Amino acid sequence: MYFMLEPGFIRLKNCEEINIEFCLMQRKLILTSDGSHSIEIPGSGVTYHSIHGAIGESKHVFIEAGLKSVRPLAAARRIGIFEMGFGTGLNALLTLIEAEKLNLKIHYETIEIFPLNNEMIKSLNYCEQLERSDLQTVFENLHTCEWEKEITITPNFLFKKSRTNLLNFGTPGTSGTFELIYFDAFDPSVQPELWKKEIFDKMFSLLQPGGLLVTYSSKGDVRRSMQSAGFNVEKLPGPPGKREITRARTDKR
Repeated sequence: MYFMLEPGFIRLKNCEEINIEFCLMQRKLILTSDGSHSIEIPGSGVTYHSIHGAIGESKHVFIEAGLKSVRPLAAARRIGIFEMGFGTGLNALLTLIEAEKLNLKIHYETIEIFPLNNEMIKSLNYCEQLERSDLQTVFENLHTCEWEKEITITPNFLFKKSRTNLLNFGTPGTSGTFELIYFDAFDPSVQPELWKKEIFDKMFSLLQPGGLLVTYSSKGDVRRSMQSAGFNVEKLPGPPGKREITRARTDKR
């Protein structure tokens, strides 16, 4: 979930600004309530996922409200997904697993400026918790494969990650590329600039007509920014520890 527009500072809950590169050097694994790992920056109160359950939150927000609700391209059964902030790779792993069940072909793109180190990647217990130890090598490959290049992770899962910030992502040809966006950025209280209308203008431009954007935040300012960018916005029930989440749809033609 750790992502930013450009290297600089993050805002903690006490309004103190701390250099993000220093913060990310201090990252540590934590165990969330459903037994799955997340990552915390010590002393900041900032975690990559809900402390009430990393896997549970990601399934609820991005798989149930997102992947299972989007319309694939009919003939090819294909869905293009853009994830803002690759983080631990949990959302990509869950998507790969669900795509197998739903017989979907996934083209998955994501961006990350500060990837995890190999020791932390190997320590994440997602495959164990999901009872998919057969995917451990696949999961690690998501993290260690080449940057800026489309990689065939499985026959139905094409993957590309870019070590860039959001402002530099995409080209004119990227417009309208995706059916679904996982918006998994810093919390608005930490980096409010990632939740402004200008950001959602760009997200809107990346989506196909009728495309979806899903995110864990349901703050009023966030929803109004989405609406100002042209999205039709709805609030949905949240996972444990979270009252509501947001799903936004483009109706452009």
